[in-house]
Amino acid sequence: MKIATYNVNGVNGRLPVLLRWLEESAPDVVCLQELKAPQEKFPEQAIKDAGYHAIWHGQKSWNGVAILARHELPKEITRVLPGDAEDSHSRYIEATVNGIVVGCLYLPNGNPAPGPKFDYKLSWFERLAVHAKTLLAQKKPVVLAGDYNVMPTELDVYKPERWVDDALFRPETRAAFAKLAAQGWTDALRTLHPNEKIYTFWDYFRNAYGRDAGLRIDHFLLSPQIAGKLKAAGVDRHVRGWEKTSDHAPVWIEIS
Repeated sequence: MKIATYNVNGVNGRLPVLLRWLEESAPDVVCLQELKAPQEKFPEQAIKDAGYHAIWHGQKSWNGVAILARHELPKEITRVLPGDAEDSHSRYIEATVNGIVVGCLYLPNGNPAPGPKFDYKLSWFERLAVHAKTLLAQKKPVVLAGDYNVMPTELDVYKPERWVDDALFRPETRAAFAKLAAQGWTDALRTLHPNEKIYTFWDYFRNAYGRDAGLRIDHFLLSPQIAGKLKAAGVDRHVRGWEKTSDHAPVWIEIS
């Protein structure tokens, strides 16, 4: 079973890229972030024509998350991260697919830091940690996939000294990710590639992709019930080189 996560950076504007990648890679389950489309503007028919059932939580111009599955309609569990009834951002959706609980998330960027946006990022991280703990307590196979907007270690960022004050790399952000993982989650890519330089995002500016000046900010966290079945993990980095593509590349894992 192949599960992928992809920050598409605008699902309608990047639809040709998304459909090309779906045909090429043929993942069984896909988590999408940054749809940047209201609920009624999600390209459901085009996704269906590509062979995928979908559930999604849209938002005009910003955010937005979706879960696609090839063989069944994902059974939605929730489209809200618990803990803040006032939070109107479309950043989380959770469903059961083929017996696996899949949480698709788009964690706040948090810049500029310090400031209100950074405070929101850390509070969102804390809510995620609380929810993740309740998921672990259910002792089910769980995959938490998406754009976490954090580089966990210096290995995950090109020239880390340039990022020390950025919300994606500040000590508080990295500590929040480490605390979350320490609950018992497995960082899939890093587990299979412990010492490799792996990036999932390259900025549009300063020829970042050409220079391989990237960041690893898209992650899979696996519960103990599924971590032992992890067989492969990687990044379809060539997709970042396509025309009119996202600044992220698709990331994937294979589960036996």
